[in-house]
Amino acid sequence: MTPDPYAGLDLESLDLRAHPENYRVGRGEQGVLRVQPYKDELLPLWRFRTAEVARESAAAIRSRFDEYVAAGDLVGADMARKFLQMGYTRARRYANHPGGRKYDGPVPDSRRGSGAHGRSELPRGPEDPEKAAAAQVFKAAWDAVEEVTAYTDWRADHRARHG
Repeated sequence: MTPDPYAGLDLESLDLRAHPENYRVGRGEQGVLRVQPYKDELLPLWRFRTAEVARESAAAIRSRFDEYVAAGDLVGADMARKFLQMGYTRARRYANHPGGRKYDGPVPDSRRGSGAHGRSELPRGPEDPEKAAAAQVFKAAWDAVEEVTAYTDWRADHRARHG
């Protein structure tokens, strides 16, 4: 299990725009639904029900990404990237698993074994082409922000200095 990069911090009350030194890039989508004020700014834009909805969502999140970069807000830019990444991963999950349930049963107390927190992975269903198309929209947007060298260099520097 990956350690929580925010252990000991009260993210509900900590404004990481005002205190970017407390932000941890982390792995993948870590913190995407916890880091404020960005969660409240980006979550309402995040949708993946259909490819068209995903296009509108990805465009809105990319616009915010560009605004954050222009404003010198690395945390916001990285959080926007995480929402694009999460759009891809969640749409892929729904494309592969009807109803979005990838794992069986509740999280066990032991949290040991295979799968997420010791749960067994459910078999894949037939691929949902609409969700697969939505995933591709987010993947393209995610790949595009990863090509913005000003952002990726900035992120690498922040990670080296702060984690």
